[in-house]
Amino acid sequence: MKTQKTTLLCAVSLLAAGIAQAGDYRSQAIALIKQDFHPRGIATTDRIHEEGLQAVCNRTSDKPPAAVAERLQKDQFDAIKWPSDGKFMGGDWKKGEKIAQSGQGMAWNNKPSQENGGSCYNCHQIGPKETSFGTLGPSLYQFGKLRGYGEDIQKYVWGKIWNAKATNLCSQMPRMGHSGTLTEKQIKDLVALLMDPNSPVNKE
Repeated sequence: MKTQKTTLLCAVSLLAAGIAQAGDYRSQAIALIKQDFHPRGIATTDRIHEEGLQAVCNRTSDKPPAAVAERLQKDQFDAIKWPSDGKFMGGDWKKGEKIAQSGQGMAWNNKPSQENGGSCYNCHQIGPKETSFGTLGPSLYQFGKLRGYGEDIQKYVWGKIWNAKATNLCSQMPRMGHSGTLTEKQIKDLVALLMDPNSPVNKE
C-alpha cells in the first residue's frame, strides 16, 4: 500500500505543470460541483472526490507516460482479491443475468444492506435476447464460446470485473469489486454468465 501511494504521488508530481495551468478552471469547476452536490442518505459527497489514479488519467487525457502507467497498472493488479475458495467458476449464470440487467443501488434512498446491480448492459451487449444495450464497451455476446473456457480466461474475466484498471489503467469501466459495488458472490455469478457453456451468452 505504501509503495502504491508513493507511485501515485510521483505520478501526480510529473503532471504538476499541466495541473497548474488548468488550476483556475479546475478550482472553479470543483467549487460549482460542491455547490450543487449535497450528501443525502448513503449518497455522500466523497463520490465527487478525484482520487490520485483518476487524476493521472484525467490530466493526461487517458495517456499517462508509459513508465507511470505500467507501474500504476501493476499496483492495481496486485490489489485484486481473487476468489476466497480459489475457484472462478461455480456461480449461477441466471443470477448473473439479473445482476447485469440491474442498475439498482447506491442511490440516496437505497439501504446500505441492499445489493447493488452491475448495470452491465449500459455498456455491453451480453445476452442474445436483450436488444437495449450500450456500445461504450465491447460486445460480450458468445464471450466464452469465442475465447475458450480455460482457467486463464476465467481469471482474466474475474480480474476485469474486480478492477478493470488492472489491465487498462484508464479504462472507463467501473472497478466493481475494488470499489465494493459488487460482492464476491455477485462477481462469481457474472463470471458464470460469461463463461458457463450453458449460459445463453454462449449457448444461443
